Amino acid sequence: MKFILLLFVTLATASVAAAERPIAIVIHGGAGALERGRYSAEEEAAFRDKLTEALDAGYAVLDEGGAALDAVEAAIVILEDAPMFNAGKGAVFTREGKNELDASVMDGATKNAGAVAGVTTVKNPIKLARAVMEDSRHVMFAREGAEAFAEEQGIERVDPDYFYTEKRWDALQKAIAKDKSQQKGELSIDRKFGTVGAVALDAAGNLAAGTSTGGMTMKQWGRVGDSPIIGAGTYADNASCAVSATGHGEFFIRLTLARDICAQVEYGERSVEDATRDMIHNRLTGMNAEGGVIVLGKDGDYAMAFNSAGMFRGVKTAVETRVGIYGTEP
Repeated sequence: MKFILLLFVTLATASVAAAERPIAIVIHGGAGALERGRYSAEEEAAFRDKLTEALDAGYAVLDEGGAALDAVEAAIVILEDAPMFNAGKGAVFTREGKNELDASVMDGATKNAGAVAGVTTVKNPIKLARAVMEDSRHVMFAREGAEAFAEEQGIERVDPDYFYTEKRWDALQKAIAKDKSQQKGELSIDRKFGTVGAVALDAAGNLAAGTSTGGMTMKQWGRVGDSPIIGAGTYADNASCAVSATGHGEFFIRLTLARDICAQVEYGERSVEDATRDMIHNRLTGMNAEGGVIVLGKDGDYAMAFNSAGMFRGVKTAVETRVGIYGTEP
């Protein structure tokens, strides 16, 4: 009888704990030179509406008891399909006038991960990254190999012209013209890093992270940034937190920035906010580099930090929903 009573109490306690577990999703759409006045009121509204749509899509998955990985994918697909962001449709152009896309995803429960780099015909690179994680023995495929794997897995393919937008093409032409007037070795870039990403915490207590990007305007020779590199632009571990980054990728790679935040939380026992602040406002800023991150802790604590003028961002939990663009917003 005692055993039965103890079992009942244990199960009841576990049930209450599960019911009280928070669910949350945090997203970003890139950081950079986002000063007030850069966009019209109509453009601002369009950005906020799309961020809200992505939040709602991801949170709906969580609210129905779905997995953090599914929520991350659902949110990022919305952002990849939106031409105002630098991922999927609307990706920036390389120096050769191509769109080369990178993406990665990580499961905090298993620490399994998948990534792709330099794909040119995959409509939603985040879906391909997840397929690499779940249906291959590897972590990353690049260029022709990634395209071949997409074909094998039945991932939707499109003509490269699908990714074209006049705004991005014009930005490339301006960058090329500016580059000709600069010293050799310098790189003209659009200082709005429109990479997109999401981190989520589900009712089972599992974390996940994903990031997708078109890279850097006028990038050269198959350049790969931090977005598809696990530990640099993406990281998730149930023991600490989930991270997705946006910014000047070369510096995020050198700092292994996403992993370092989680390591500070796990081993240094720092809060998500303190670890994030250290990496963005001390270490990244100390290298004269620019960007931001979204971070979600295992207990539902989150941070959205950047050292640029702004970052497209949003969060949705059981008690709040908000999106922002500029640094002066709460």
